[in-house]
Order: sequence, then C-alpha cells, then structure tokens
Amino acid sequence: MTLYDWPRASAFGRVIPKNKIYDHAGANTALKDLFVREVDQITWSHKLAPETINLPATKSVAEIQVFRITQREKALSTDVLRAIDRAIPFPLLFELSHGGRVKLAATYKRPNEADSTKWVLGDYFESAWLPEDGLRTPLPVALTMGALYEQLLSPLVEAQTARLIPGTTIGFAEAPQSSFMAAPDMQPLSLEARIAVAEAIKATTREVDRIKARLGRERQFNKRVAINAELRAAREELKRLSGDGEGE
Repeated sequence: MTLYDWPRASAFGRVIPKNKIYDHAGANTALKDLFVREVDQITWSHKLAPETINLPATKSVAEIQVFRITQREKALSTDVLRAIDRAIPFPLLFELSHGGRVKLAATYKRPNEADSTKWVLGDYFESAWLPEDGLRTPLPVALTMGALYEQLLSPLVEAQTARLIPGTTIGFAEAPQSSFMAAPDMQPLSLEARIAVAEAIKATTREVDRIKARLGRERQFNKRVAINAELRAAREELKRLSGDGEGE
C-alpha cells in the first residue's frame, strides 16, 4: 500500500469548517463532540474530475474528492468519516494525518438505485500508517473516473482484509490463492464481489473473537463443549471465505 502523488491540476486546498459538515450531515450533539475531540482540521485537498485529470465521468462516479483530516488523537471514529461522506455528494478518499504519519481510508460509495439523490455507504477500509514524508506514487492507470475509483479502493480492501486473516502476511493482490481471485479460467472478481468477501471476513473474524471470549468466561464443561463447536464452525467459515487461509 502506498500514498498517491495527486496531480497538481487537481489541487483544491480548501479548509472545511466543521459546522458545514454538521449542517449537511444532520449531526447530533454526540457526533459534534466526536468531531471536537478527534478532529483538528478538515481540508478538501484535491478534486479528481474530468477537467482536472482528463478522464471521462461515469454514471456513478462523476468526480472523486480527496479530504485530508488532521487528527487530534491517533484513533478516528468511522462515525466522523461517515458524517463527511453523507455531507459530500461524491465518492471520497480520505487521507488521515496524525503524528507525522498518514493513512488512507474510504468506503465504497455509490448512488442508491432506488433514489439517485441518496448514497449507499458500506464498511470503511484503511491502509496501514505510512510516513508523512514517504514516497508517493502516481495515480493508477484508468480509462474512466469509475475505473479510477475502483483502482483506488481495491488496494485498501485487499490490504485491510489480508490483515484480518490469521497468519496472512501479504496482500491479496500478491496472493493468487486468495478468495479475492477467481479461478484461472474465470474473470477476476468485481470490486463489489471483493468488498462482499471483505465484509464477510470482517464480520466472521469478529464472531470468532466473540465466541473465544465466551469460551474464556465459561466454566461448565457441557457449555464449553457447545461453545467449542460454535468456534470450530466459525473458524471453518473464516477459512472458506479466505480461500486457503488458516483459521485461528
């Protein structure tokens, strides 16, 4: 995973007041408190659009906005990201900055098929923290804004999911055996399909953790036997979802 060298022509550099996000996202008091506690500054840093990067728009991706969030704390709630996504009617890619390090974050954002004025947001995917002054790479090659959006999201989906699979040390992009890759005689899985796998792996990993916690608290032998059976089933499901990855 790497940071991107955003094209100069796409630079926007506008600081966004938090109250603008509150207004457009319908923020309640708890959400406003999150912003105050966790966010130092929000900058609309770059605008990837047909007029700035010479790629044609698609029906679902007219533009891609890059927002840079300077954090007060190392951890940032996804509720903050979701509020910004709700406030901005374009797909977003976030650069999160804290303590001299940066990481990327995004959700797969697409128009609601039943109501094109609304957007569908899924789980958020993040890269690992990277040095602020590290090398940046050019944008991936793409023919349309929609294709570029997929190219920007795919490494986030693959890298985060690889970190969740026990024993996995490389990203799916380099692991042909992974469930993210179709069989040799099939077309590669779509972004939607890979995200569905990623979300299922995340949910199953959490379920494994919950079952292990229950097992650790339980003292009755018969109940421990039943919980162990649940744990085996969850681990098998995780193994199935992650291709040849090993369960915990």
